[in-house]
Amino acid sequence: MKMRKKSDLPTKQCAHCGLPFTWRKKWERDWEQVKYCSERCRRAGKPSN
Repeated sequence: MKMRKKSDLPTKQCAHCGLPFTWRKKWERDWEQVKYCSERCRRAGKPSN
């Protein structure tokens, strides 16, 4: 597998804190279902807006 620049990886916005986060290898199989940037935001759950 070719190395990619971090700027070339897909990004999303966290459903809780609203900060952008980038794709990680551990999310490879379920990237479509990933909503939160971290375990802390996932536990907090609902959006802060």
